[in-house]
Amino acid sequence: MAKLKDISSELGLSVATVSRALNGFPEVNAKTRAKVEATAMRLGYRPNRTAQRLVTGKSNMVGMIAKLNADNLADRTFLEILTGLTAALAERDVDLVLSVDQGDNPVLAYEKMLERGILDGFILNAPMVDDPRVAFLQKRGVPFVVHGQTADDVAYPFYGIDNKAVSRDAVQLLAALGHRRIALLNGVRDFAFAQDRERGFREAISDAGINVPEAFIGEETPSESFGYTKALEMLSGRSGARPTAFVCASTMIAAGVLKAANDLGLSVPADLSIIAHDDALPSFRAVEFDPTLTVTRSPLRDACVPLANHLIDHIDGAEGRGLQTLIRAELIVRNSTGPVPKGGKDPWR
Repeated sequence: MAKLKDISSELGLSVATVSRALNGFPEVNAKTRAKVEATAMRLGYRPNRTAQRLVTGKSNMVGMIAKLNADNLADRTFLEILTGLTAALAERDVDLVLSVDQGDNPVLAYEKMLERGILDGFILNAPMVDDPRVAFLQKRGVPFVVHGQTADDVAYPFYGIDNKAVSRDAVQLLAALGHRRIALLNGVRDFAFAQDRERGFREAISDAGINVPEAFIGEETPSESFGYTKALEMLSGRSGARPTAFVCASTMIAAGVLKAANDLGLSVPADLSIIAHDDALPSFRAVEFDPTLTVTRSPLRDACVPLANHLIDHIDGAEGRGLQTLIRAELIVRNSTGPVPKGGKDPWR
């Protein structure tokens, strides 16, 4: 493996100049830096992390912590984002260090990782409202980026989608099709995204003059079994007239709703319309549903490069408020939504 002195000999530069060029020191001009970087790549040079940290004060390593559920399985969305983040960080020569949290204290795993003194910052996923991890890292002065938001106005870097708009777009589409009995199958309310989805849902049904009973709003960790069980309960009529449409927090939930509809002999979309939010998980592709699924689409992989860049730029000194990205999910209308079935008049209005 090539060393700094090999690059130095090749270019006729001092070892100190080569080191400064590779570590981004401003006193090295752009032309020299480009030559050094090109030669380092050609010779197969890889930096010594320990030596690099002594020079720059940075390890080029950031952390991410997986919270395991009761079944000791990480959320599918976490595994999807983990793969993309690893590649995105590698493009900027930064390594991702993964740890697992199985305890009840949400900041303990971060404390332990910081004690090792090897990380430049953290990527936080699945934020909660008033997330204690955010307060902890801010107090310690540790750079971080959040996949999502804990509130509308925050000072830290983040990449997220407008979750209130996700629900508003879904409800507006269904209302335009004549639906007035619209159910929401949401994620756990502890998470910020789920609170925003419910808030957007309630705002949209209010704007449309629709009165949805509380029994039509369910929350749980997104899964096919939750969608199936809750839809079966609502569609059985035990809580009154059944919904004519479902807004699902994920395609996993929508898969369960479709199964419940099939088991009850209901046709989608003739008897029931379904719309879901699509994270573009490989195992739950909306275009492979039967019927194909109407969605608000925002692939998880699209978040990886912005999250990586925001964090690295923040570590390098960029101010947090200048590293915030909020996007709007794309509404894609397919075959799982249609006009309200005849006799679908809302008895609660």
